[in-house]
Amino acid sequence: MIAVSTNLKLVKEFGIDPNNAFAFWDWVGGRYSVCSAVGVLPLSLQYGFPIVQKFLEGASSIDNHVHTSSFEKNIPVLLGLLSVWNVSFLGYPARAILPYCQALEKLAPHIQQLSMESNGKGVSIDGVRLPFEAGEIDFGEPGTNGQHSFYQLIHQGRVIPCDFIGVIKSQQPVYLKGETVSNHDELMSNFFAQPDALAYGKTPEQLHSEKVPENLIPHKTFQGNRPSLSFLLSSLSAYEIGQLLSIYEHRIAVQGFIWGINSFDQWGVELGKSLASTVRKQLHASRMEGKPVEGFNPSSASLLTRFLAVKPSTPYDTTVLPKV
Repeated sequence: MIAVSTNLKLVKEFGIDPNNAFAFWDWVGGRYSVCSAVGVLPLSLQYGFPIVQKFLEGASSIDNHVHTSSFEKNIPVLLGLLSVWNVSFLGYPARAILPYCQALEKLAPHIQQLSMESNGKGVSIDGVRLPFEAGEIDFGEPGTNGQHSFYQLIHQGRVIPCDFIGVIKSQQPVYLKGETVSNHDELMSNFFAQPDALAYGKTPEQLHSEKVPENLIPHKTFQGNRPSLSFLLSSLSAYEIGQLLSIYEHRIAVQGFIWGINSFDQWGVELGKSLASTVRKQLHASRMEGKPVEGFNPSSASLLTRFLAVKPSTPYDTTVLPKV
């Protein structure tokens, strides 16, 4: 039995040999912990430490880049400045993360937590209400999934800055003789086309020259001048993934420094957890002792009463485990 913990004393009291425990610092937030023991241990068990070592080296290379590069050539600093400009000056509250690689399908949700739990603040580190908007609404989907999901809004609705992420070397190359391009070149055709479509759009004059019917011209016009940036990775090795993650982590920290907020606390998570504890006590009292719902606002009280009126699927007088 092994453990990963910030408290080796409690590990010993729990009954695990401290020699079998991996410690990490208690100030490492969960969203930043992948490079600590709590992230590296399970990754090493899954992929082997040599691969995880490459991941750590990739992250470290960006750490060193941030520390040693001038601001003019510092990738996370430049990205952080662009984000602050888009959010606080231009008033664009969201950002789409669009990896043209299925293996990165969980990148957007990870950055969503990393960014929104870090910089979702309305008060400065000094406790003063911010006189401007901070934080970003992050979302995304891989490749052409997103194109048929929310790109309509990005092209002709709200202005949403986009991060496009492409890979030169495919992990799963497929080519059928006689086809125009391989599967990866087909995918990357979209990667290269979408930023141009956002930047340049399509004017009514172009549509007139293409003999588009007059009644359709307003619908087929693209405003253009919509911001995006593109990452082009040489491959999707563990090293490049470490670099990519570190770029986003430092970018978020830079945003927090400029906004004057603390990107490393998360008080906004606490209130809901505290209220959930109150609800938990009410559910126990109602289930076990038949007590009525009390002390909640009318809406919550009504919902709780409705919830409790239905017989639970798990009886409270015996242990219930999933059926295998």
